[in-house]
Amino acid sequence: MSLFKKFFVLSIVLVLSIGLFGCSSDAENTYEEVIERGSISFAMSGGYPPFNYYDDNNQLVGFDVEIAAEIAKRLGVESKPVTTAWDGILVGLQTGDYDGILGSMAITEERQQRADFSDPYYYSGAQLVVKAGSGISSFEDMEGLEIGVVTGTTFADVVEELGATPVFYDGDDMTLRELDNGNIDGVITDFLVGLMAIEEFNYDFEFVGEWLYTERLAVAFRQGDDELREAVNTALAAMIADGTYEEISYRYFGEDISQPR
Repeated sequence: MSLFKKFFVLSIVLVLSIGLFGCSSDAENTYEEVIERGSISFAMSGGYPPFNYYDDNNQLVGFDVEIAAEIAKRLGVESKPVTTAWDGILVGLQTGDYDGILGSMAITEERQQRADFSDPYYYSGAQLVVKAGSGISSFEDMEGLEIGVVTGTTFADVVEELGATPVFYDGDDMTLRELDNGNIDGVITDFLVGLMAIEEFNYDFEFVGEWLYTERLAVAFRQGDDELREAVNTALAAMIADGTYEEISYRYFGEDISQPR
């Protein structure tokens, strides 16, 4: 065979290989991999009490952790949560570092360009939290202030729209501590996070105004990972129907947060 023919044949084989293998999606096989592996990994920040955080014994606990464990149980596998920085959590999903994100991620148009989402597993709202007696009584008072937010959340956009400066942190355990220490003027966070922080840590905080907007929180998956996403949707629906979800929710929040207010 001539050198030209050898090169031509090799080129055809390379093209066919790319066509057969280069366009395949690992996401399409994730559900089968989860079942075969016997475990499922959901990512979360680990710094978002009461949803996911490390307790005094350095154990990862919280509402998200329990929901993830119950979903895994209904899939017949073990739950293996993973903690990672929030600002890079979608990149880790896309590169296959974990099977999904179950860490209080709000559905947004921007995120829907990068991931597919389950049905919402809870609803909450963006809330401005300040120190009691701060003199901040309305959103108009925020202009020129420094407001703490978690890096990668949707809250920073709201801060800028209200004329304030966002100050970024890795988790809300840090934003609320910095507010308590007087290093920032306020925090925008999830309403339930602020509520539980006041109750659990006895912070002298107060809420300003109503929710800035309602958020739908859901589990994120790699795009095209339909079989795993639908399996999780089925598990969530069953948890809500049989009262398991309500029991977990009441234990943390004193109410059922599976539906919007």
